[in-house]
Amino acid sequence: MTSTTILPSETYIEATRNWLKTVIIGYNICPFAKRELDKGSVRFTVEFSTDIEQCLLSLILECEKLDDKPEIETTLLIYPNAFTEFDDYLDFLGLAEALLVDQDYEGIYQLASFHPDYCFEGASTDDPANYTNRAPYPMLHLLRESSLEQALAHYPDPENIPQRNIALTRELGLTKMKTLLAACYTFNA
Repeated sequence: MTSTTILPSETYIEATRNWLKTVIIGYNICPFAKRELDKGSVRFTVEFSTDIEQCLLSLILECEKLDDKPEIETTLLIYPNAFTEFDDYLDFLGLAEALLVDQDYEGIYQLASFHPDYCFEGASTDDPANYTNRAPYPMLHLLRESSLEQALAHYPDPENIPQRNIALTRELGLTKMKTLLAACYTFNA
């Protein structure tokens, strides 16, 4: 679901928080998310601009925020009005990854990508496995690489997480995954 109307930031954050709680944590898509949400170390921020340069600037500002605030473990940077087309989002993701390298953030922060129409390469659009990366809005998830490496080192069989998630979402089925995502919205836009 995308919106052309600008609503208060908290509206987009609440839908994202609902998604994080009910889908990502509720179905253990990310086994590390609950701990960070419970600790209050997940930052949610909204960039309303549709201008690519401004959207990239907001990414770098979030990196700087993480640099300055070690108590923030991770940021979900929400772009509710930009990149409504998945191909445009993928183009933006490529620019964002290149920018992290250019700004010497490679190896410090890593991006995870989420979009309402996320579709893995080679997958059909109606494959429930796409819902492991489908979210209420286009967003970038900034992760501290050092924290990610540490969490994975202490998690049994971390390389199996993606396969487990694919099997789980396919078992739940397309209708259930669509319903879960739709239920995250706290308004009708």
